[in-house]
Amino acid sequence: MTSAPDAAAGALSKLFEGTFGSAPDGVWQAPGRVNLIGEHTDYNEGFVLPFAIDKTAKVAVRLRHDSRVRLLSTFGAQGLVEADVDKLLPESAKGWTKYPLGVAWALQQRGVLVPGFDLLMDSDVPLGAGLSSSHAIECAVISALNDLAGAGLAAEDMVLATQRAENDFVGAPTGIMDQSASLRGSKGHAVFLDCRDQSVQLVPFDAQEAGLVLLVIDTKVSHSHADGGYASRRASCELGAQVLGVPALRDVGVGDLAEAGSLLDPTTFRRVRHVVTENDRVLQTVERLTAEGPAHIGTLLDASHASMRDDFEISCRELDLAVETSGAHGAIGARMTGGGFGGSAIALTPVGHEQEVRDAVVQAFGAAGFTTPDIFTVTPAAGATRLA
Repeated sequence: MTSAPDAAAGALSKLFEGTFGSAPDGVWQAPGRVNLIGEHTDYNEGFVLPFAIDKTAKVAVRLRHDSRVRLLSTFGAQGLVEADVDKLLPESAKGWTKYPLGVAWALQQRGVLVPGFDLLMDSDVPLGAGLSSSHAIECAVISALNDLAGAGLAAEDMVLATQRAENDFVGAPTGIMDQSASLRGSKGHAVFLDCRDQSVQLVPFDAQEAGLVLLVIDTKVSHSHADGGYASRRASCELGAQVLGVPALRDVGVGDLAEAGSLLDPTTFRRVRHVVTENDRVLQTVERLTAEGPAHIGTLLDASHASMRDDFEISCRELDLAVETSGAHGAIGARMTGGGFGGSAIALTPVGHEQEVRDAVVQAFGAAGFTTPDIFTVTPAAGATRLA
């Protein structure tokens, strides 16, 4: 019997051949991610706890003998896009193509000889939902180009290359969490990442075994990391670290907050307080998952959302409603996930309450006049891999 990955790779290969005239050199996939806890701590050299999910971006790729790049996606209306791999300029690409082109550019900046290539992309990671659809594309592409160009980059190097693509080519000041989850994820585990040294510990996270499901509630409020809200939060964190005289907010502890409050303006202090307490919540979550299991982390998820809502101010009415309604109808913990200003919430829910939570959230959104959310479950999946 043909496995699902083999079937998916075969279908994409066939479509590639029909589009570009010959078979691809291979097919690669990389997953989106859900961040269980640890928001806006990554670029502060702190701790995060994401996991790769069972929704992926797939790319079929064939190297060329010239510098021409041809890109096509199975969705959207952008059509075939062509570029010259030797003439890529930061922030010059548009739409989804800025992610694969950014990866090619970032590899060039590392001294990797990247030839032209044809690429066909397909993805079932929801767009704009805070599940890192863009990083899934980047991680699939860098896995392909790393293999085909013989670059020999380790996962840690690919993480930094995709971060540079995001920061300097796309223009989004993101950290390393999303790429790390996509490239280094493992089935049945969350990825406990120290963003200062890129060390990873795989932490068991099996909600099903604990009688739970992790619901993702996509509010349909689209967000973008390349806008001013994300950048201004990062600037506040950098200012806070500068005033407090530390290399990064990672170096500020919960016990230091009283003194920090006397040195920082109120807004900067709230931003700093979120990062410091969120780092502490990540460490507590890892401890509880290791010692007690998923049923014991709900209060930490709730506290994380309150901090993002009140101190970091990156939530929105839809996210708050999703979290509040989930908790009122049986979820043991819920929070927004991702960069904020829209996207998704997660709700850790006993199996017996799943349908109640789903129905209540849809009803609450309807009563508030909001767009009907998409609600689905996710499980920790493997990281980026070659399918064919």
